[in-house]
Amino acid sequence: MPSSTGHAKLAAALAHRDGTIPLDMGATAVTGMHVSCVAALRKHFGLEPGPVKVHDPCQMLGTIEEDLKQALGVDVAGVFSPKNKFGFENTDWKEWKTPWNQVILVGGDFQTDEKEDCIFIYPCGDRSAPPSGVMSKNGFFFDAIIRQQPIDWNNLNIEDNLEEFGFISDCVLDSMKEQLSRLRGTGRGIVVSVGGTALGDIANVPAPFLKHPKGIRDIGEWYMATAAHREFVHAVFSRQLEISLSNLSKVYQTLGDEIDVINLCGTDFGTQQSTFCSPKTFRELWFPYYKQMNDWVHTHTNWKTFKHSCGAVANFLPLFADSGFDIVNPVQCSAKGMDPQTLKNAVGDRLVFWGGGIDTQHTLPFGTPEDVRKQVLERCTIFSRNGGYVFNAIHNVQAMTPTANIVAMFDALREFND
Repeated sequence: MPSSTGHAKLAAALAHRDGTIPLDMGATAVTGMHVSCVAALRKHFGLEPGPVKVHDPCQMLGTIEEDLKQALGVDVAGVFSPKNKFGFENTDWKEWKTPWNQVILVGGDFQTDEKEDCIFIYPCGDRSAPPSGVMSKNGFFFDAIIRQQPIDWNNLNIEDNLEEFGFISDCVLDSMKEQLSRLRGTGRGIVVSVGGTALGDIANVPAPFLKHPKGIRDIGEWYMATAAHREFVHAVFSRQLEISLSNLSKVYQTLGDEIDVINLCGTDFGTQQSTFCSPKTFRELWFPYYKQMNDWVHTHTNWKTFKHSCGAVANFLPLFADSGFDIVNPVQCSAKGMDPQTLKNAVGDRLVFWGGGIDTQHTLPFGTPEDVRKQVLERCTIFSRNGGYVFNAIHNVQAMTPTANIVAMFDALREFND
C-alpha cells in the first residue's frame, strides 16, 4: 500500500524540523531520472516489464510509476502541465525505438525525422514547422534548435517574447485537478509545476514548444540583451509577472492548499565556475519580480516556493532567500564554492535544500557503490541538521548510470533514515 507518511515527512522538512529525510524522485522536471535508468530499476526490482513512458521528451525523463515509487520509498509526487517541452500532450502513447536501442513510449504527437547522424523532433508534432529539437544518434536527449529570426534591435516588441506566456486555460486547470485527485490517496507531499513563472529561463528562450518563435530566441543574444537592452527585458518580465500572478491565483482557486510546493523558477544563474551575472544585476533585474511572485504566494496560500538554479551560486543563495524563495535546487556541490557544510551554515536556516544528495557528474555514474554510499551518508548528515532537507540527486539521474550505483543511493538514504 502507498505510504501515508510522505506528506508528514515533507511538511517537517519544509518547516525546518528534525525528522526522517523525505525522498523526491520524479516530482519535477529537474528531479527525475533518464528513461534508461527507470527501465533498469524496474528490471532490478522485478516489476512488470514493458516500455517506459517518457513524460519529458526533451530530457528523455522516464515516468516513475506507482509500483516503482513504492519500491524506492518516494515521498513526493508532482503535478505537471499536460503539455511537454515540445508543445504536445503526453497522450495516445506509441512505441519509439531510441538510438540506444531501448523501446519506449512517447506521446502520439512525437514526430521525428532522421537525417545523417541526427534525429530531429517537431514542435507540437507539426511537420510543416521547422524542427525545434535535435538528438545525435550517439546521444541520449534532445537539444533545442535555435531558430532565431532577424532582430530589429531598434524596434523590439515585448509581445514577441511573451507568446508562450498566456493565461492558463481551463483544460490545463482541469488536468491539474485530475492529477491531484489521483495523488491524494498516496499520502505523498505534492509539488506543482505551473509553468510561465521562470523569468528568462534559458531552457525556454529557444521556445522548442513554438512552431515559429519570434523575438530574442538565441541564448547568447538573450544574455547580451540583459545588459544591452535591460529596459526591454524589464518590460518582458513585468508583463510576465502580471500573467503569472493571474495564473497562480487560478491554480490556487482550483487546487487550494492541498498542495505543498509550487515550482516557480528554473532559471539558471550559475556555471561550473561562476555566475551568468553579478548579484547587483540580479537585484536590479530579477529580484523585484521574484519578490512579488513569492509575496503573492505567501500572502494567499500555504505553499512553499521552489527555486532551481544549477552552478556556482553560493553568493546568490542569500538573494534567493531575500526574494522570498523557500527552497533551492539542485544544490550543485561539485561547482565552485558550493561546499555542503558552508552552504548549510550560511543559509540552512532560511532555505530548504532540495537535492545535492549525490554528484551526478562524477560519483554516481563513475564511482563504486561504496563511493555512492559514503557520499550520500555524508550529504545527509550535513544537510539534514535541524531539518530543511529533501533528498534528491544533483539534477536528473543521467542516462546509463550503473544500476548498482543508483540502488546504492537509495539504500544509503534508507540506511541513514533508519
